[in-house]
Amino acid sequence: MSFLSKLFGSKSQVVPFEPAFNFLQVDMHSHLIPGIDDGVDTVEHSVLVIKELMAQGYKKIITTPHIMFDSFRNSRETILPGLDLVREALRKENIDIEIEAAAEYYLDEQFLDLIKSKNLMSFGKNYVLIETNYMHASPLLNKAIFDLKMAGYRPILAHPERYVYLYDHFEKFEEIYERGVLFQVNLFSLAAYYSPKSREMSEMMIEKNMVDFIGTDIHGERHFKALKEGLNNVLFSTANQERIKNKSLL
Repeated sequence: MSFLSKLFGSKSQVVPFEPAFNFLQVDMHSHLIPGIDDGVDTVEHSVLVIKELMAQGYKKIITTPHIMFDSFRNSRETILPGLDLVREALRKENIDIEIEAAAEYYLDEQFLDLIKSKNLMSFGKNYVLIETNYMHASPLLNKAIFDLKMAGYRPILAHPERYVYLYDHFEKFEEIYERGVLFQVNLFSLAAYYSPKSREMSEMMIEKNMVDFIGTDIHGERHFKALKEGLNNVLFSTANQERIKNKSLL
């Protein structure tokens, strides 16, 4: 039996990828507000991506633009008007899908200040999506986790499987998770879209019941090939499907 068969279950236990991952129903990590980060650049592109997500079985989208002081200084004042533009474009094309906006917060000093305001762009059960540098550990991670929980937020670590600095220290992932941080794996990591190692990390986290959400982290049309073709052989057992919390966001 292959490793993936052990991980995701036998063929009698799995649900095929048509439409793709329709058991998720909600995508809670994407970059679909045009022109404010490294995601889609026009509202037309946003609509195009949303149509593709709908074709893959999604019923709701919670899009999460970057907020980081050095690159994308977004806020409610930039995100919500952009959300209105996307909603209006969908309405004009009679596209019926629910779309909300939160944010993907980068761990920097300014984020710690934002936590104090208790005005973060959260979603669901006061979830807040956070990320760190891919290559280097953040000295702010422990404080950010503590401050978020003290402020009543529930932190979700975006794409932990992509943090190279933790690859040789899986116990660090476990320590973070045991502190009550939820993990969100990128759908494309399971297809080795970023690297074989990111897929390996994703598989290990799923095997150890450390994955709470799966997000596309889709930035534009360049991800369509992976969305349509790259995941055809990635199958989830019924038990793993039931554990993932995406559907709870409907």
